[in-house]
Amino acid sequence: MRIELVYLENIRSHVKSTVPFARGFNCLVGGLGCGKSSILYAIDFALFGDPLGRSYDYLLREDAESGKVVVQFFQNGKRYKIFRGLKRRGKGISQDFDELKLFENEEQIASVKSDAVAEQLKAITGFNKELFREIVWVRQERLKELLDVRPRERQKRLDELFGLSDYEIAWSNLAGYQKEYEGEKKAYEKDPDIAGMETLNREYNRTVEEFSLTELKLQEITQKLNQTKKELEEVDLKLKKLEAEKAAIEELKRKEAQIQANLANIEDSSARLAEKIEKKKALIEEFKKQLDSIETQIESFKTKLKEIGISPEQPLDAIRQYLAAFDDQISSLKGEQEAALRNIQENQRRVSSLATENRCPLCLQTLTEEYKNRLLQRINEENDNRQKTLTQLKNEIEELQRIRSQANTTFLNLQMFTPKTEELKKRIDTETQALNELQREFEEKHKIEKELRSQLKTIRTEISRFDLTKLENAKAQREQIFKQYYILDSELRTKENRKKDLANRLNEIKERIDQAQQKIERMEKIAKIVEIIGSLRDAYRSIQPKLRSEFVKVLRNFVQQVLDNLIGSEGPLINVLIDETYTPYIKSESGVEREVSNLSGGERTLLAFAYRLGLGQLIMQSRTGHGLSILLLDEPTESLGSEDGSIDRLAEAISRFKAIEQIIAVTHSEAFAEKAEHVIRLEKEANESKILLEK
Repeated sequence: MRIELVYLENIRSHVKSTVPFARGFNCLVGGLGCGKSSILYAIDFALFGDPLGRSYDYLLREDAESGKVVVQFFQNGKRYKIFRGLKRRGKGISQDFDELKLFENEEQIASVKSDAVAEQLKAITGFNKELFREIVWVRQERLKELLDVRPRERQKRLDELFGLSDYEIAWSNLAGYQKEYEGEKKAYEKDPDIAGMETLNREYNRTVEEFSLTELKLQEITQKLNQTKKELEEVDLKLKKLEAEKAAIEELKRKEAQIQANLANIEDSSARLAEKIEKKKALIEEFKKQLDSIETQIESFKTKLKEIGISPEQPLDAIRQYLAAFDDQISSLKGEQEAALRNIQENQRRVSSLATENRCPLCLQTLTEEYKNRLLQRINEENDNRQKTLTQLKNEIEELQRIRSQANTTFLNLQMFTPKTEELKKRIDTETQALNELQREFEEKHKIEKELRSQLKTIRTEISRFDLTKLENAKAQREQIFKQYYILDSELRTKENRKKDLANRLNEIKERIDQAQQKIERMEKIAKIVEIIGSLRDAYRSIQPKLRSEFVKVLRNFVQQVLDNLIGSEGPLINVLIDETYTPYIKSESGVEREVSNLSGGERTLLAFAYRLGLGQLIMQSRTGHGLSILLLDEPTESLGSEDGSIDRLAEAISRFKAIEQIIAVTHSEAFAEKAEHVIRLEKEANESKILLEK
């Protein structure tokens, strides 16, 4: 990885600063508080986003609401650019994920999500935040930190960086697994399925044999059941046919009962009709007798009329007129009688008058005696004649009245009996018609009765043909076959249930055998696993010291190589020794070993720098397969003085060190900066950092 450019906006004292970097030794130089270390803080923030402490207060400019960092770097022939932002929210400051973007050759490959960007960066650069802050970025006053800690603490920290602590953790973790597997192995050894494996096999074989016999029995029962089912279907069909016939017979019986009821009704109706006919006949006979009697009387009346002299054959109106003529005749005779009587009375008055007077009662002339006597005689004779006439008229009137009375009585009787005759004739006709209607109805009833009796005979013949015993026998046969079918079906179900039970039992036993086999296999595997875990634990216990020894050897070579490069051919030879706690020692040419605490300030600084570089190279080589390509140094000249030339020697050593592609150092030492290949000066004006490129 090589950083090409860093852009800072509202980061500490930087308002808008663009800082270019080049390959080789780059030096940021300036006075205190001018914003040199802020650039390193900005690089760390841009790459990883996490604050060094609990908040981002150390990064964002005090009077700014937001800030931004852009780092452009080169890796494996590709140019990358990462953007990160900060935003003030109330009293706090947080990362602005909307600004988070990662570009590869101008193509965006990740954004917004910090984890995705971190994964991409780790894949690109080969280091994460912890490795960067521990190895790549040597912060102020921490160059000699690893040399000053206690040996065991140094060993623990470096084992973690080298990954050797993972073996210790794995050894401890494996102990738990080993104990767990051993417990599981003991549990399997006591498992009843494993202990009773032989018993399970015997039971399985016995159940298989019973299952086979049950299947054979099932086939036999199924065959019998199918045959019985076929017989049952046949008898059901036969029974259905007989039931249909029985239903038809029942219907015929209902018809028989209906016909019988109809016959009874017809017979009752016929009896009533016969009774009515007889009554009608008797009534007609009675009417005929009455008619004969009346006609006899009418004949006698006609005879009387004939005797009287009235023609009985003429209509009644003519007879009535004839009788009216009798009245006229009697009236005429009575008129004559009254006239004769008046004449007699008149003559009697004349006689009386003549007896007292001799004067004509008519002309009032005086009469002679003789004339008077002759007149009296004539009047008396007239009176006698008139008297005889009166008597004759009386007799005639009486005779006429008798005849008229007799004729009138006879006429009235005839007039009375003649309508009766007509009425009786009409009644006789009406009753005769009614009798004929009754006889016709009687004949129809008789015809219906005859037809019903014929139908009844036919129905009874049909009913007599049905043999109920066939139906009863069919029912008995069906009941017998059904019982047989039910027994077979029950037996089949019992066998099927037994088969299912046996199949389930077989499955259970097989499952238990399989489980037992799996448990045995598992137990054998566990035994192997326990053995392997034991071997691994032994290996982990033995490999850690071996690997540490190898790392110590390689580290010693790296440190010695770096130290030789730093010192060069002009300086005194310094031999480095490193023990199992990664503690470095210096061995002089005379063979005397010195601890770090006994070295001079310049020697300690050079050793610390070489130790850091060698450690970084080794860790990067072991982690990523390539050496350290970038190094950030924050005030590496601490505890060095310009009087003894130690600063110059460190700067010259760094400038000669070409194993690292890019070194960015922050310093306030002008002497140190003079040895750098590229110098970037920082100044502060009006609380704002300014960037000046010197070389």
